[in-house]
Amino acid sequence: MRGIAGSGLHEPPFLARRHSATGRVAAESLTWARSLGLVEDGPRWHRLRAADAAELAGRACPRAPVDRLRLLTDLITWLFVVDDSCDEDDLGAEPGRLAPTVGALLDVLDRHGAAGGAPADGPLGVALADICRRVREHRRPALLLRLVAQLREYLLALLWEAANRQHRRVPELTEYLQLRRHTGGVRPSLTLTDLAYDVQPGPGGRTDPAVLALDDLTTDLVCWCNDLFSHRKELRGAPDPHNLVTVIAARTGQDVDSAVRTAAGLFNDRLDRYLVGEAALADDPTMAPFLEVRSSWIRATYDWSLRAVRYA
Repeated sequence: MRGIAGSGLHEPPFLARRHSATGRVAAESLTWARSLGLVEDGPRWHRLRAADAAELAGRACPRAPVDRLRLLTDLITWLFVVDDSCDEDDLGAEPGRLAPTVGALLDVLDRHGAAGGAPADGPLGVALADICRRVREHRRPALLLRLVAQLREYLLALLWEAANRQHRRVPELTEYLQLRRHTGGVRPSLTLTDLAYDVQPGPGGRTDPAVLALDDLTTDLVCWCNDLFSHRKELRGAPDPHNLVTVIAARTGQDVDSAVRTAAGLFNDRLDRYLVGEAALADDPTMAPFLEVRSSWIRATYDWSLRAVRYA
């Protein structure tokens, strides 16, 4: 079985696919990032290029129109730049350092992609405004509102991470599991994949308990897969408390190998629950695009993580 040796991590039983335009979109998105000043030549450029946002997007969204795959790729590129600025470049070392950036980005989100208002502050703001503008042009106001709300939650959750780093605090497990759903940037990525496939659940569908539960399970699986594959790399750097394995080890007293197996067991349990929830919704043919997006993201994250230089 592929995965992390000795962990018992189960491979998601979904079809692995990849968009035929992935290479083209990778080049375009990197050019976009450089043209807006998100990265310049040097270590940050090479780090972003190695992260290969387009490979993840192309696997998560293998049948989308190319322009919508590009929009998803640009969002993931932006999220990678923000995450790396916080995790690798110390922007997220303490909330006081991060707060001005978060405030400026929240101001961008408050405009919902509309023209006018104060100019975006810095490359992160300019790039975020561009993404919101392009989403707005699709004339899906409910989806745009959902995206903006999810990005707000992501930014505010980064301040929670920064406070933990400042105080060298490892969160409680239940707290971590809840906040991890927001720090991973998975929910806005799912929303733009819904846009790519024109997923539009009927009245009440978005708030149906079974739909909400499956969204939570998808988010958990993507984030926990990320944690499991990135943990070894994180051990080599400065200690950071924001990893499922680290939290389990700190809160249970397990050694690292045992904590990895426990985390893999949690992933496997969530995967089983996902499959049950998916089967219950699959009887409704209108749910097929919604389910395809979620299963594709779970599979894409697993396959991308296996080869990700980002986690090497």
